[in-house]
Amino acid sequence: MDARRPRRTNWLRLVVVLATLYGLVAIGAFIVSDGMLFHPEYGSRAEPPGGFFLRDTDGTKLSVVYLPNPGARFTLWYFHGNGEDLGRLAPRMEALRQLGYAVFAVDYPGYGMSDGTPTEASLYASTETGLRYLREQLKITPTQLVLYGRSLGGGPAVELATREPVAGLVLESAFTSAYRVMTRWPLLPGDKFENLRKLPAVRCPVLVIHGRADGVIPFAHGEALFAAALGRKSHLWVDLAGHNDLLRWAGEDYGRAVREFARGL
Repeated sequence: MDARRPRRTNWLRLVVVLATLYGLVAIGAFIVSDGMLFHPEYGSRAEPPGGFFLRDTDGTKLSVVYLPNPGARFTLWYFHGNGEDLGRLAPRMEALRQLGYAVFAVDYPGYGMSDGTPTEASLYASTETGLRYLREQLKITPTQLVLYGRSLGGGPAVELATREPVAGLVLESAFTSAYRVMTRWPLLPGDKFENLRKLPAVRCPVLVIHGRADGVIPFAHGEALFAAALGRKSHLWVDLAGHNDLLRWAGEDYGRAVREFARGL
């Protein structure tokens, strides 16, 4: 009798068990990840000043804000984070307008006054609806757009920048991918908002902003995104800044960086 056969059988059983466990973890991560990614309940659920509604291709009602600026060269499209909505962001929108942009934003499905359910696919679909409105109603082309993704908003911003010839891309406190916020390394299939993988396909100038003390999306994510961007790029690293207090710690450096980015486009 071959004594090696039981040993090989035991190894095979171990491999099967480990593969099964890995598969179950991957499936579980995919199922629960949306609940960890999206938190519309943290927003204001209030109608934003000057807001109006668009209809998605499937009839979903989306809340939208547009702040015109006749003297602006570019329209800044702001993609917000996972625990905020446009009803809470009126001061931020106005501050961005004061930096020399017209400002546009769409509340994700399920956020604020928008109907629907937030998923990676539904965020991308709402982006297409916003882009169609800009093109057809406001006559704003992608080359006149600066995309600004904060935190979760980096996902739809990067995705759009890979498909359209936009003027620029700003990533504030964004992650390399959704899963890597927890795992750090690409350990599981089915990852979402894979910004790091997509960034080399972005051809516009890129500005990366990140707090060195960010405890939600670690600073290493900002460094990795900056390294992955090709072509002209710049960064603003903010000492002592966490995830939600970056503007306070950045002070005047923030406005200077965003203005200079626009001037160089």
